[in-house]
Amino acid sequence: MQRILEELNEGVVIADDQLRIVFANEALLRLANATSEELLGLSPEAVFPPKDVPNLLQQHDSGHRFGRHRSEFYLPRKNGDRIPAIYSGRIIQGPEGQEYVLLVVTDISTQKAVEEQLRHSNDLLQRRQAEIEAELSLAVRVQESLAPRSIVWNGVSVEAYYNPAHSIGGDFGVVFPQDDVLKVVICDVSGHGISSALMANRIYSETLHQLDRKVSPGKLLQHIHQFVHNRLAADAFYLTMAVVHFTDGGRRATFAAAGHPPAMLVSRGDVLLLNSQNGILGSLAEVAPSDSADEIELASGDSLVLYTDGLTDVFNSNDDLLGVEGLKDLVLRSANQPLPKMRQAILDGVSAWSHGPLGDDVSLVIVKSGDRLSPRRLEFDGPTGA
Repeated sequence: MQRILEELNEGVVIADDQLRIVFANEALLRLANATSEELLGLSPEAVFPPKDVPNLLQQHDSGHRFGRHRSEFYLPRKNGDRIPAIYSGRIIQGPEGQEYVLLVVTDISTQKAVEEQLRHSNDLLQRRQAEIEAELSLAVRVQESLAPRSIVWNGVSVEAYYNPAHSIGGDFGVVFPQDDVLKVVICDVSGHGISSALMANRIYSETLHQLDRKVSPGKLLQHIHQFVHNRLAADAFYLTMAVVHFTDGGRRATFAAAGHPPAMLVSRGDVLLLNSQNGILGSLAEVAPSDSADEIELASGDSLVLYTDGLTDVFNSNDDLLGVEGLKDLVLRSANQPLPKMRQAILDGVSAWSHGPLGDDVSLVIVKSGDRLSPRRLEFDGPTGA
């Protein structure tokens, strides 16, 4: 038996019924950094500090009741080091019926070192996560500041809504009264999350700068395209944008868009689609947008609906797409309601169609001409179709 135990890689201790050590194999002696003479005959009180002895005796009592026990503890060394170890004990009978305790001591120093490294890494990750959450909270507030605002201007009412697919997103809108012009911009930056939000924030700032310089809608699209391509060049990055300037007390609108879903003009019980004059912005330098725009006259009570494709790229349980036509029906059915209720009816209709939560950022801006305006004939200049 002794020869077998000496061959083991794990430490083995045999103690008598008084818990005095009667055998320790070479692996145990190496682990304890002790000689056989230094250990033989010692009881737990002579090996462990007094404060740890009760725990050892409790484990022994458990092993005595159940015939075996297993616990995590440590093995002391002469120099004061403590080696973390697993103690696996069981009661065995000697050849004359005497009772002995057989303990297998497994060094778990490596595992403990790894656990400590993992704890340290987890602490760092938790601190970093807390930092990210704090930064994300700030980013959410910044992103909310990019959302278009509901206002009433010179007899024109604007109702706006924004909701990102994640905490932050790539949509932004501008409702910007300036002198006798109400400027409305809605933009959808490709992608989702933090990277798109950063791009959207930078483009938003540049858009405001250009609006303040009083550039026309078509010129704004051209500038943003060149700005993105020259200053924010990134593979597969693009954006869509629609710009409307309302003048003459809201009775005339100048509309220009690039790659954006068709705007919807609600007039006299019908919905007319205003298509983009240009393709998407920012991706290809050679496909620069023109500065063309459509001039539209509005009658009293007409509404112009701008939105991002988060409201149209929506599927139901049968995998049917809502699309522009489906959204057009929702707009038409809600057109006679007050503006806040119209907005909510459109959103409720999209949600009712959707199978599950919406998967994209959603922006919606509805501009309604004032009731004080006299009816005017609807006219279209340029390539916009009705």
